[in-house]
Amino acid sequence: MVEAWALVKNGAVVDGHDANRLVPWWSFTKTVLAAAALVLVRDGLIGLDEPVEGRPCTLRHLLQHRSGLANYGGLRAYHEAVGRGDNPWPVPELLNQLDAERLRYPAGEGWDYSNIGYLVVGQLIETITGFDLNAALQRLVLRPLDTKSARLARNRVDLSHVTMGSAEDYHPGWVYHGLLVGTVSDAALLLDRLLEGSLLTSELLQEMLTPFALPGPVPERPWQEPGYGLGTMTGETTSGLKVGGHTGGGPGSTIAVYRSLGGAGSGTVAFFRTSEDEAKTEEGAFRLLKG
Repeated sequence: MVEAWALVKNGAVVDGHDANRLVPWWSFTKTVLAAAALVLVRDGLIGLDEPVEGRPCTLRHLLQHRSGLANYGGLRAYHEAVGRGDNPWPVPELLNQLDAERLRYPAGEGWDYSNIGYLVVGQLIETITGFDLNAALQRLVLRPLDTKSARLARNRVDLSHVTMGSAEDYHPGWVYHGLLVGTVSDAALLLDRLLEGSLLTSELLQEMLTPFALPGPVPERPWQEPGYGLGTMTGETTSGLKVGGHTGGGPGSTIAVYRSLGGAGSGTVAFFRTSEDEAKTEEGAFRLLKG
């Protein structure tokens, strides 16, 4: 098993192991998508609480998984196709398989993790900026935060030098909102710089980290009081840390990227493992933060 990590304090990596390893960021991509969308809010190009054109939800609903849109995580045919090594379905086919036009609940009246919601966020970013998603993320977030290694993987060849564990033939198109890849150290540094406030206003950062409280503790995972902000998993761990960031997992590996938000511990960490055990990956990250 491969394990790699980077711990950032005072803006620099102070501890790490194999921190320059190129890895999939999985759902940590959502944090970057949310940051890009909030840059557009900062610049007055979209409202956080205004209805998204053509949809009965707001940007806040999409970013916080409260839009009512379906998720493909529980779709058996999806996992079977990934397991066979198939090429990704076209987006219309995915949406048809999910009956995605049918909201699972009225926007703002429930919570359900939705990769489809973040597909819509990515489409909004492309529409507003006029750039494809990779170029938009580079302009809005990655270059301003000096994240040189990160890029969207579009095809299998884009993962040829990326540590994928047992999923060496994975097609990144199965992550419909986009799959960022980058070094472990750049994941930690990006979150550290983002939450230090160099990109967003203090008001937008507060919005990003204000959680919608979820039922806790989370069985078999190190979350005592879990919550979800805007593109961030945020709350209190079973070890007493208050953290904000994101866990991401897919075939063959997981990554946990978090910053301590006060109290015991300090710093920002990215912890990667070639295992699909999210709990162990989170435990490794929180242990480093706890010191």
